[in-house]
Amino acid sequence: MTDAISLVAAVQAKPGDEDAVESAIRSCVAATRHEAGCLSYIAHRDLDVAGKFVFIERWASRAALASHEKEPHFLALVAALDGKTVGSFSVSLLSALD
Repeated sequence: MTDAISLVAAVQAKPGDEDAVESAIRSCVAATRHEAGCLSYIAHRDLDVAGKFVFIERWASRAALASHEKEPHFLALVAALDGKTVGSFSVSLLSALD
């Protein structure tokens, strides 16, 4: 068994803030992909729900994910999204059925 985890997160931009939310997300992607514990990090725009963004991520461990949440680029993303989203992120942490 591996310690690796997957994560699916979604966030809904407020109407009119879609471009700002997308820009903030894009600014976080490259730095996140270079983190030691990041196995995969892909941000998506939902094709059926305007302004909805979905992250599909894979991390080496829960500790790697916890470390990511303390990184300056992640904290900048959270700050940039403040007031521009409806509610908070919905997050599912997943363990593969190997």
